[in-house]
Amino acid sequence: MSSPPVVHRSWVEVSRQQIAANYRAIRNVVGPEVEVMPVVKADAYRHGAVEVSRILEAEGAGWLAVSNVEEGIVLRQAGIRARILVMADFLPGERDALIEFRLTPVIHQLPDVAEWNELITRRGGDGRYHLKIDSGMGRLGTRASAGVIIAAIEEARAVHLEGLMTHFASAANYATGQTSQQLELFSEVRKSLSAGGISPEFVHMSSSIPVAYGRKEAWGNMVRPGHAMYGYVSAARGEAPGVILDVAPALTWKAAVLSVKDVPQGALIGYGGICKATHPMRIAVLAAGYADGIPHRLSNRGKVIVAGQLAPIIGAVSMDLTTIDVTNCSAIQPGDAVIILGVEGDVRIDAQEIARVAGTISYSVLCGISARVKRVYV
Repeated sequence: MSSPPVVHRSWVEVSRQQIAANYRAIRNVVGPEVEVMPVVKADAYRHGAVEVSRILEAEGAGWLAVSNVEEGIVLRQAGIRARILVMADFLPGERDALIEFRLTPVIHQLPDVAEWNELITRRGGDGRYHLKIDSGMGRLGTRASAGVIIAAIEEARAVHLEGLMTHFASAANYATGQTSQQLELFSEVRKSLSAGGISPEFVHMSSSIPVAYGRKEAWGNMVRPGHAMYGYVSAARGEAPGVILDVAPALTWKAAVLSVKDVPQGALIGYGGICKATHPMRIAVLAAGYADGIPHRLSNRGKVIVAGQLAPIIGAVSMDLTTIDVTNCSAIQPGDAVIILGVEGDVRIDAQEIARVAGTISYSVLCGISARVKRVYV
């Protein structure tokens, strides 16, 4: 006798095929001379870092980028063999693990070059590192002069500067000259290092936006696509060129219907009674709320997809439950699936649409999907 199907309250379905297709699309845009290092931090933007990394390795990805050492350890323990760049973690308590799990650190301040050199001298291991230049983001990265950088690199003889990188603050805003200014500053540092005999194998500046909009002078010989890996390209401001990258969302988010019932005109719905039925209504209660990642600001504002039709969210989104108006929808019953983010028929709700309604950004919508929402790979 076969086992009953697995039933989840709320789950995401991640398309392996679409993740692979998005990676190939990026590869095709940048060409064979540019290394693609997909960003799988924040659990691959909640798509599941281990499974996404396996898909990318199978597609030939030789590099992956994470934010911290713990994320890199999770991938290594799952058997991922690609090079892993740790972009935002060189804390003292994490440094031994960089060596143990064969993780490559990004170093953001010159004293840490000496610290990395001392650790490798004492313990041995792979001493390669990437150095981040603060070219105008005003966040992580060194602002030291090229001469000071060269001196720090030359004094650290046990380690090897493998990559030079920076991060753009306003890549999607073509109405400002900030990206051009950052490019100019970074280029000056790079040329000065080269004149001093230092030429790292990898130079990388760009995440998804400069790739998608074809800003080739910002690519270097390595790019770090994150958002685009999962099917999203943010809209640009100003006089931007056309998008040259064709990707599609890889994730569909669903929730089960817990209850369906009729309420009379005048009924108050949800916390605070912020929705009052203006007519007799049929409502459905979904097994997902803000603890699962549905933004609270979708209260009385957002929509979901029910059997190929849009259905409004009514009342306040609560911690575990969300109520929707299904008066005008096809018959629905407990156990049916409703789409929070995804496509059904001609109706689509993506992370960018949810972000517009909730007053946030699509990155936050994806990363906000809770770990308690089950991941299913299709």
